[in-house]
Amino acid sequence: MNRFRSMLIIFFFGLVTTQISATEDKFQFDSTEKNALFLELTKELRCPKCQNQNIADSDAMIAVDLKRKVYELLQQDYDKEQVIVFMKKRYGDFVYYQPPVNPMTIWLWLLPVLFIFIALGGIVISRKRQAPEISQEQLDKAQAILEREQ
Repeated sequence: MNRFRSMLIIFFFGLVTTQISATEDKFQFDSTEKNALFLELTKELRCPKCQNQNIADSDAMIAVDLKRKVYELLQQDYDKEQVIVFMKKRYGDFVYYQPPVNPMTIWLWLLPVLFIFIALGGIVISRKRQAPEISQEQLDKAQAILEREQ
């Protein structure tokens, strides 16, 4: 029984250590600034295959390729803007989560603002259409008129 327990402990220890080594980063940088920039860029760049997932969280092959390319560009001392411009030239504006303001994307920026104004206008109009409040004096007068007519 004692031997079984020690084997079980060794087995679980082996599982834990392989899990720890599996989470180790594949991309090693010589500075923490580049590593931070890499993490920031992989969270800001969208996977072209996955609908709305960044390349940091995606396991798609193209996302892996994009991470590798970001790593290579950062190793070549590209800054954040240069990496984003490179990716947008290659994959279009879709690859970046913050689309630029141009004639094709202006509606992405204006529709939320227009929706807010329309909603506020609807609230104001519905408030004005509500029946005015009736005072107790007016209710008493109406009751007196009804009693006279009967």
